[in-house]
Amino acid sequence: MTDSRIAAVLRTEYESAGLDEADMAPDPFSQFDVWFQGVLDAGLDEPNAFVLATADADGRPSARAVLMKTFSANGIGFHTGMGSRKSREIVSNPYGAATFVWLPLHRQVRLEGRMVQVDGADADAYFATRPRGARIAAHASDQSQVGVSRQELEERFKEFDARFGEEVPRPENWGGWRLVPEVVEFWQGRPNRFHDRLRYRLEDGVWIIERLAP
Repeated sequence: MTDSRIAAVLRTEYESAGLDEADMAPDPFSQFDVWFQGVLDAGLDEPNAFVLATADADGRPSARAVLMKTFSANGIGFHTGMGSRKSREIVSNPYGAATFVWLPLHRQVRLEGRMVQVDGADADAYFATRPRGARIAAHASDQSQVGVSRQELEERFKEFDARFGEEVPRPENWGGWRLVPEVVEFWQGRPNRFHDRLRYRLEDGVWIIERLAP
């Protein structure tokens, strides 16, 4: 086991330029678009990866990394099996939180809000863009279920691979979710851990920008 004292002394100084309320876009979607374009320009690996947090009906949280596939003023969208743990938790507790972390840029974005299921047409459209192998895998795996061996999974993959041609339909239990944010925080690392945190909060249909202490 790693000595905890090692982690305690790990430290990177953040020398990035700060955030000023006057320079921020009037809504978090436009501001996210600016930052995400900067991430793309920087060539970071998996720029659309984020950590999604959900909770069950008893409030017990869980978190995992997923990939953003859509972004608009309607929120951020991702796709998954509808029987997966995250989907089951969302059904019982329709709120979630997402965190994008772009360490080389000393930036992160946090979103909190209601989860809405992606409609079938949008799920079909995205599913059709997936590589054939990924489409086959969606049929072969009952996501998050226990009691299956790797050998059984491989056999199921071969079975569906032989059943379908190039056109692989979307499984009925495969879809997606969209997080519609009510709160979005933009975090910029600064020297001496004196970071900038600007939060957009939706109030009566208007986005309010607030500075939070680091």
